[in-house]
Amino acid sequence: MIIWLSSYPKNGNTWLRALISAYYYSDDGFFIGDRNLQNIQQFPVKKSLEGFNFDLSKPGDSARYWIPAQEKMNMDKKVKFLKTHSALVKLGQNDFTNKKNTLGCIYIVRDPRNVLDSMSRHFQIDHDKALSVMQDEKNFTYDFKKKNDYSDYQFISSWEKNYQSWKNNRLIPIKFLKYEDLLKETFFVFKEIVEFIDELINNKSGFNREKAKNAVRSTSFENLKKIEENKGFSESIIARKDKKIIPFFHLGPKNDWQKNFDNKFIEKINNIFQKNLDELNYL
Repeated sequence: MIIWLSSYPKNGNTWLRALISAYYYSDDGFFIGDRNLQNIQQFPVKKSLEGFNFDLSKPGDSARYWIPAQEKMNMDKKVKFLKTHSALVKLGQNDFTNKKNTLGCIYIVRDPRNVLDSMSRHFQIDHDKALSVMQDEKNFTYDFKKKNDYSDYQFISSWEKNYQSWKNNRLIPIKFLKYEDLLKETFFVFKEIVEFIDELINNKSGFNREKAKNAVRSTSFENLKKIEENKGFSESIIARKDKKIIPFFHLGPKNDWQKNFDNKFIEKINNIFQKNLDELNYL
């Protein structure tokens, strides 16, 4: 059965994966890099859809096999964590997941004003374009390095629709958290996450405080940045212009939207996201 680690892009999913992989896939709780993250793969990807007959060159055609692919993965009857940026919606007649294949989800959301700047840098687009993308309810993502191959197509919709589709779902249990809360009280919020997971999987061994402390310390932003500098990181990308590597871990907690935008743009994005900022207590 699957436990989803879900978010809109650039909302903190990688940090969440690092914490959980360090705690559940190591003996001591120490995060060492990509080797830990490999235990929590993305869905969908081409490998998870092997054996299913769909049109690689047609965006979204793979959605017909999302559920069958999950059923195939669950044949081993083991609990697994999967990362996704997909919205929890129906694409045509195709559900993203169902109760038969899913135990629950941990969803992480982040202040959209900081998401906007992170997206701008990561995807190499200006702020106006990033804002447009975040509002696009038909938006999807895929590995743009591959030509005519949409096997890892993810329908992410808009930033708002993405988080609301998971937060307000009645299909599966969900632990909904804010990046800012995880940043401010990392250990205590992570303890809540572990307790949520252990309840889902019926783990009676109890919370391992020392292991959790190691996971928190070894996945600090400074340590993740150091790991990327020394060992590289699989999710970093190559700049289109100079072909240099763009570090994945750039500003992290120092990313402050108030310093990134002028007053006119701040007023614009506050007006656009006002309802969400109110709902999530970001104002």
